[in-house]
Amino acid sequence: MTFSSQLILEWLAAVLWPLARVSSLLMVMAVFGSKLAPMNVRMGLSLAITFLIVPLLPPMPAVELFSLGSFLILGQQILIGAALGLMTQFLMESFVLAGQVISMQTSLGFASLVDPMNGQSAPVVGQFYLMLATLVFLALDGHLIMLRMVILSFDTLPVGTVGLSVASLRTLAGFIGVMFQAALVMSLSAIVALLLINFAFGVMTRAAPQLNIFSIGFAVSMMSGLFILWLTIGGFLGHFDALWERVQETSCQLIDTQCLGGAHG
Repeated sequence: MTFSSQLILEWLAAVLWPLARVSSLLMVMAVFGSKLAPMNVRMGLSLAITFLIVPLLPPMPAVELFSLGSFLILGQQILIGAALGLMTQFLMESFVLAGQVISMQTSLGFASLVDPMNGQSAPVVGQFYLMLATLVFLALDGHLIMLRMVILSFDTLPVGTVGLSVASLRTLAGFIGVMFQAALVMSLSAIVALLLINFAFGVMTRAAPQLNIFSIGFAVSMMSGLFILWLTIGGFLGHFDALWERVQETSCQLIDTQCLGGAHG
């Protein structure tokens, strides 16, 4: 049995283009796209998933593998997978941002650690929220839901030169504002509480100038911050659930599909 070069190139194209979409998702997606996940593990997982779904995918376009059209198709697949992965990154970064805002308001910003996700220094409160969000994300099978979405995208956005529309890219860019909005909502209670505490210190300083408020203000703000974190941690799951719903809805808009009950896990 002999195989022509044209047939071999068609087989390679049938694997290469779906592999680009799946691997770009795993390279960018939260948890799997961090520095904690080795590159060879991500590539091996991408290859395994691609070989499993290739028989279920629609027919590939009749485009030569080594041509300009093929590279355009490859770029579209990378863009689709990376866009879906960025949605989960925005989800995680919203909690990191909320933790940074709370830590700066409560004088806890001096304690910082190296973020294992991106290798940069970040406040401990932000790292604590990031660990909680990662655990909840994995507990809700968020990674499996995103993999299901990228597989569904092959039906709604078939492999070809046409990929994400301009409206979809605007939706992706607009979700950055949702990330800041969610971070503000989560940290708003701590901001208001610390504002009232600082206002009380201002009144005490005005009423009794002889008291050295600045010597005890730092310690009181820190203890109040820890107490506020203890009071507000109970609402973490509610904030995550609301934002995770937004992420899924926006991801479904990107791939032009309907988010039914099964899409929410």
